[in-house]
Amino acid sequence: MSILYLDTFSGISGDMMLGLLVDLGVDLSLIETELAKLPVSGYKLDQRPEKRHSIGGTRVEVVCEGHQPARTWSEIDTMLAESSLAEPLRNQARSIFRSLGEAEAKVHLVALDEVHFHEVGAVDAIVDIVGSVIGLHLLGVEEITCTPLPLSSGMIRGSHGAMPLPAPATLQLLQGKPVRNANCDRELVTPTGAAIAAEIASFGNMPELTIERIGYGVGGWDLEDRPNLLRGIIGTANAADGFEQDTVTVIETHIDDSSAEWLGALTERLLSAGALDVGLTPLQMKKNRPGTCLTVVAQPQQAKPLAQLILRESSAIGVRLHETRRLKLRREAATVQTAFGEAAVKLIYEGSKLLRITPEHDRCQELATARNRPLPEIHRTITTAANRQFGLED
Repeated sequence: MSILYLDTFSGISGDMMLGLLVDLGVDLSLIETELAKLPVSGYKLDQRPEKRHSIGGTRVEVVCEGHQPARTWSEIDTMLAESSLAEPLRNQARSIFRSLGEAEAKVHLVALDEVHFHEVGAVDAIVDIVGSVIGLHLLGVEEITCTPLPLSSGMIRGSHGAMPLPAPATLQLLQGKPVRNANCDRELVTPTGAAIAAEIASFGNMPELTIERIGYGVGGWDLEDRPNLLRGIIGTANAADGFEQDTVTVIETHIDDSSAEWLGALTERLLSAGALDVGLTPLQMKKNRPGTCLTVVAQPQQAKPLAQLILRESSAIGVRLHETRRLKLRREAATVQTAFGEAAVKLIYEGSKLLRITPEHDRCQELATARNRPLPEIHRTITTAANRQFGLED
């Protein structure tokens, strides 16, 4: 399993995250192609190598050209919802912006729909957030872990006047997340950086992994006591006794007032939005009502948008979330030739030992329909051919 570890020794911001993704190998032009699906213009992305304390990395800046309009949270949310971005990208970007908007609304005592992102700041936030979501998708890691974020102290001046560090919106966004004292009077963690980290990552120490790539996203500060860099480490989780391991978030809720048709549709929506697995279990609830336990297994960075989807598209009014460790057998995709045609299979390993081979059900169903043969016969034929091809006994 591929893991991205965010080492935030000098904080995190939206531009540092974009720089890190490019430094790790994401092609900036591919991010720009996806960003072009949004009705936002008058800016360009400037990529260049830079050093901080003699350590090299990639700096990516949003450079605005001419006047930019102020945008409300609701305008940005509608723009993302109506865009042609892939649904998982839309959902995650909207979730980050909603968290950012809710934090600003709480701090300034205004309604969410009244939250404004001013001129250049609005373009910066849109490009940094949506660009980071796109870049992470292109990077293709399965899990993201982040160190506790370093929070500064002192005062800064923003569009609303003087504000304490950490910025109130940053602090609001990081409720329930681990933080530490940065011993710095510069803003190391911005609201945009905090919103991205809180959405995409679980927080903790570096997981046990084999290092494959290292990258550095360069920030805008020249600091005396530390290089203003966001370090990212990509690696593969080390197997435990032949098993792969990762961390997932389990989302659960009990529902006693939804039809079977609604729950079936919700299951399909959750899977298409990125859930790893969805289960429905019958149970007896209060007042002797028969109900259903909805259980969703998700990557930690997908947990919040999936929970929001459940709350918006079912009768549930609350969900429970908890992270849990998972041990897995390694799987590889392969194909075999049979008398009925080519078929896809999964090779299932414990360490380097091939334990069993499982035909892919969808392909079995296609062949059964095309050949007008019983599904069990197709399944047995593929299994026999695969066992022979890969050296397993029947």
